Amino acid sequence: MRLNEFLGIKYPIIQGGMANIALGEFAAAVSNAGGLGLIASGGFDAERIREEIKKCRALTDKPFGVNLMLMNPDVDNIAKMLVEEKVDVITTGAGSPEKYVADWKAVGTKVIPVVSGVALAKRMERMGVDALIAEGGESGGHVGEMTTMTLVPMVVDAVNIPVIAAGGIADGRGMVAAFALGAIGVQIGTVLLASEECPIHINYKEAVIKAKDNGTAVTGRSSGAPVRVIKNQMAREYLKMEGKGVPREELEQLTLGSLRKAVLDGDTKNGSLMAGQVCGLVKEIKPVAEILKGLYEDSLAELAKLNSEGI
Repeated sequence: MRLNEFLGIKYPIIQGGMANIALGEFAAAVSNAGGLGLIASGGFDAERIREEIKKCRALTDKPFGVNLMLMNPDVDNIAKMLVEEKVDVITTGAGSPEKYVADWKAVGTKVIPVVSGVALAKRMERMGVDALIAEGGESGGHVGEMTTMTLVPMVVDAVNIPVIAAGGIADGRGMVAAFALGAIGVQIGTVLLASEECPIHINYKEAVIKAKDNGTAVTGRSSGAPVRVIKNQMAREYLKMEGKGVPREELEQLTLGSLRKAVLDGDTKNGSLMAGQVCGLVKEIKPVAEILKGLYEDSLAELAKLNSEGI
C-alpha cells in the first residue's frame, strides 16, 4: 500500500512541518495540489493553531494535518484542541506523544511521529501509532545523525507499521530510492520552500535556489540541538563561536529571532535559512501543484527506466 492510499490523497507525498512557514493557507495549497498539507504548530498556542485549522478547512476539502512539536509550552492544550478538531493526521517531533495517542486515535486521527533512530521507532510502534516518518540528517531544520539511506531500511526492518522517508528528497530519483528502501511514501520540505505559494520572503526562496551542493551547515551540535541551515554570515559566526566553546546562552542570543528575520524580513545574512542538503537540486520557483506532479511523474519515469534496463 502506498502513502496516497493510506491517507486518501492523490500523491504519496507529505509536506514537512516547517515552523513559522507552514500555516493554514499553505497547508491547504499542498492538499489541493494532491499531497498532504501540514500546519506547523511552531511556538503558537492552541487557539492560534485552531484558527489555522479553520482557515485550512475553509480553503480545502482534502485531507490535511498538524505537525505538533512536543516541546511547545502549550502542548497539553494543543493536544486537547486537536482532539476537538478531529484533524485527519497528526505528525509529532521533539519528544514522545505517548500520553496523547489514545485520545487522538479515538476520534479517527492518524498519528505519525517523526523518528531519527530505530529505538525510538520501536517505542512509537508500541504506543500504537499508525505510521512513522524516518527523517535523515540531510533534512533542513532540526536533524538527527543518521542519513536517510541508512535510517529508512533499518526502521522498515524494525517495525511492522508503514514508514515514510524524509530528508534528501527533491526529485523522482529520490522518491524511487525511498520506495526501494521500503518506504510507502515521502515527506518533503526544502523543495517546497521554492514554491510560489510558500509564504516566505523572496530573498529566502532565492537563497535556496542559489545554494550549491555544500551550501548548508549544521549548527548547534555542541548544545545537543543540531539545526541544518544555509550557510550565511549568522551560521558562520555561530560555528566559529561554537568551536571556541562559547556558552549556550550566548549562542542563543546570536540566533534570537533569526527564523523570523529569514521568513518575514528576508534577511539572508542574519536570518536562520533552514533548508536541507537537496537545496542544491532546487533550481527554480514553481507552483506547488507543478512540484508535486513533477515529483510523482518523474518517479514513474525513473521506475520505467530501471525496468527497461533490467534492474
